[in-house]
Amino acid sequence: MTATLDLWPIGNCQVSALIDRSGRFVWGCLPRIDGDPAFSSLLDDAPPAGEGAYGFWEIDLDGVVKTTQAYLRNTPILATHHVDAHGNAIEIIDFAPRFHRNGRTYRPTAFVRIVRPVAGSPRIRVRLRPSTAWGSARADHTRGSNHIRYLLENGVMRLSTTAPIGWIEDERLFRVERPLHFFLGPDESFDDDIAASLEMMLDRTTAEWRHWVRGLATPYEWQEAVIRAAITLKLCQHEETGAIVAAMTTSIPEHADSGRNWDYRYCWIRDAYYTIQALNRLGALDVLEGYLEYLRNIVDNAAGGHIQPLYGVGGEQTLTEWEAPGLNGYRGMGPVRVGNQAYDQIQHDAYGQIVLSNAQAFFDHRLFRMAGISDFEALEPIGERAWERYDQPDAGLWELRTRSYVHTYSAAMCWAACDRLANAAAALGLRDRAAFWQDRADTMRARIEQAAWRPETNRLSATFAGDNLDASLIQLLELRFLAPDDPRFLGTLEAVETGLRRGSNMLRYDSEDDFGVPHTAFNVCTFWLIEALHYTGRDDDARVLLEEMLSRRTPAGLLSEDIDPVSGELWGNYPQTYSLVGMINCAVLLSKPWSTIR
Repeated sequence: MTATLDLWPIGNCQVSALIDRSGRFVWGCLPRIDGDPAFSSLLDDAPPAGEGAYGFWEIDLDGVVKTTQAYLRNTPILATHHVDAHGNAIEIIDFAPRFHRNGRTYRPTAFVRIVRPVAGSPRIRVRLRPSTAWGSARADHTRGSNHIRYLLENGVMRLSTTAPIGWIEDERLFRVERPLHFFLGPDESFDDDIAASLEMMLDRTTAEWRHWVRGLATPYEWQEAVIRAAITLKLCQHEETGAIVAAMTTSIPEHADSGRNWDYRYCWIRDAYYTIQALNRLGALDVLEGYLEYLRNIVDNAAGGHIQPLYGVGGEQTLTEWEAPGLNGYRGMGPVRVGNQAYDQIQHDAYGQIVLSNAQAFFDHRLFRMAGISDFEALEPIGERAWERYDQPDAGLWELRTRSYVHTYSAAMCWAACDRLANAAAALGLRDRAAFWQDRADTMRARIEQAAWRPETNRLSATFAGDNLDASLIQLLELRFLAPDDPRFLGTLEAVETGLRRGSNMLRYDSEDDFGVPHTAFNVCTFWLIEALHYTGRDDDARVLLEEMLSRRTPAGLLSEDIDPVSGELWGNYPQTYSLVGMINCAVLLSKPWSTIR
């Protein structure tokens, strides 16, 4: 079966896994989301379950002819239903435990699978073949009385199960006559009743997620899409530290054989800002509060106010990029990259996103910890850095590797840093500091307007030196740098839509970069266009475009980073936080109010 992005994420904000349309674990890293993949077959084009294949976990119904999948309502718990040609059937429940106990959140480095007979006399074969050392080898194992220990590069995982352990080890076909329970977790004895414990974990994990969803302020329309996007964004937070990763995967190409294969399992300051912005619109303040704690530590450790574009989920600063020779890539389209050298790039927009992420904490009385004067003082060096760098070249938000320009988006984000610092100072009653930062913001605005405006083409340029188009210019509206009725914004929007729209999709840009001319559209840019259409009075067009984008989702209700404008096939890392953010933001903006049905 050719690999696709028809994948179902499960997780518990410590670990996550992607399950394919056959119910097979094909991606999952341990002991956390940026770790070594125990399940790596998504990035290996060896035939699934074939001789010598590994990096997956399969519970295969003998003679299966039909498989259906769905999440339990308002959870990331997956139910997969298999039926064979004779009507024999099983159901598999997959999840990662997550619930409160003993005053804290229980989220072990563990996955649970429960197999239930549904009809007839089904026979299954369990193949659990973890990989180690980035797919370079199949993990060795040892066997106990009711467990198997898998020796991974970064530790040992233990499978505890109620199924016959010898049949699991031998990958033998056997009949399912009772529910079977599997717990793949830390190398610790499972002292309790396995079946009762895992059923309890299922019940409590279900209740925990449904309680979280119940607190979301969802729009009336497109609720299912918004809830699924919100749950998945939550899964992208490493709850221990508060970091938010850009995606769960690495090295899914942006288009076929492009070489644009990047590792997104880290915390980009930019992507995380957009994530909390979307979840804030739904009232998911727990994600904001966790991320702000992470961010305050990043700011404290920033040398001279310098902020990297991205960090590890534990706040690691060095994310050296290398290629994993043991995996040949998604559909054989390598390389598989680990780490991301963009960490040492200069991207000035990060200063704005640091301040913007913190800004709400100075005003929102719902937070357990509102920001105060000490927090403001900690952010001022970030504002100083934004003031010093806003009109200097950088790699930009698209992370150009061999070129640098003064990017209008980066400059506007730096302006936003100073503008929002002025707002925060005013909220704290610091009149002198408010005036200081507002003066700087006004100076920056004037410089940006002068340097980026192109009267001959009636639009803003993406860079100070050129006259080029970039979808990020639409974001000047969201930043409140320009108003929706400003003729300069309307001219820019018309130019961007005309130049970069391809049918129902938007490109980031159409100029050549380090890897040539991009072939696929960038999903979040289409959502940016939808927002702009709404704010400029084109709601009918916006709704049509939103419905089109929602129709492109995977069966799990999610989107990746990129889409082929011609075929509609999804490409790029998955699930992509940017794309999920776009779904939420646009649904909130365009939905009919609840008052229409009350």
